[in-house]
Amino acid sequence: MIQFVARRLLATVPLLFFVSLVVFSFVHVLPGDPAVLFLGEEATPETVAKFRTRLGFDRPLVTQYVEWLGRALRGDLGRSLRTNQPVTEAILQRLPVTLELLGAALAVSLAIAIPAGIVSAVKRNSGVDLVSTVFALIGFSLPNFWLGLILIYVFALLLRWLPPSGFAPLPALADNARSLILPALTLGTALAALITRQLRSGMLEVLRQDYVRTAQAKGLGQGVVVAKHALKNALIAVVTVIGLQIGGLLGNTIITESLFALPGVGRLMIDAVFSRDFFIVQGVVLFLAVGYVLSNLIVDVLYSYLDPRIRLG
Repeated sequence: MIQFVARRLLATVPLLFFVSLVVFSFVHVLPGDPAVLFLGEEATPETVAKFRTRLGFDRPLVTQYVEWLGRALRGDLGRSLRTNQPVTEAILQRLPVTLELLGAALAVSLAIAIPAGIVSAVKRNSGVDLVSTVFALIGFSLPNFWLGLILIYVFALLLRWLPPSGFAPLPALADNARSLILPALTLGTALAALITRQLRSGMLEVLRQDYVRTAQAKGLGQGVVVAKHALKNALIAVVTVIGLQIGGLLGNTIITESLFALPGVGRLMIDAVFSRDFFIVQGVVLFLAVGYVLSNLIVDVLYSYLDPRIRLG
């Protein structure tokens, strides 16, 4: 297992290098001069020149990249142009909120998808299967922001069960959970629909395997056969879906956090875009990209646990 993980870690090094190159290029591929974009068209040439010198934009790009990469490897992503706060510090301050939202969204999606996918496969072509199919189609079709607005209107404005926006930090557990329910539903519904359909397909394939029929022939109950023999193998497809969709979840946190006024990394990104704070945007994009790469590494490790043939092959 250790050798398997070490190989996967080494394989991510070239990818992370490419990610760093793309993220660094972000500021420099924008149309126009970044200094003029931040200072405004009314800035004098002398002010623009001083600003470019202060940020190092007057040096060769290769030199800028090497220095930026060296600082990034030490955890230094520069300072905010607007607040002068270190970018790393700003991201780490907002990170717990984003992680809570991602965890809640993933929990919601699994709580919906796993029972629905199992029952849909076991009772194929039944009414439950039809409801599951309709739910999946609706979940795929609804835009993230539109679903969030509907949930706010129904549960916050009409029923007044949940707060429409804002975030209650821990340790106020009840208020914290109430503030995350609507954002988690908004973020997790599409993933739940995708996992439901994928788990159903995986379960249908596994239930037709010889070892499952053998277990049934030995007199094991359906619940034991499904839980102990079929589900683990069908979960490989679910892990694949989750790994591939982590990037989408990270991207959708930007919309969800803005919609529900959550003080997370996504909201930091939006504020930085509107204030033209390039280094914050650069740091958040790098954080999201690295998070996506690492999540796929975790998926590879989970593969090796669910199917030892992957680790030993």
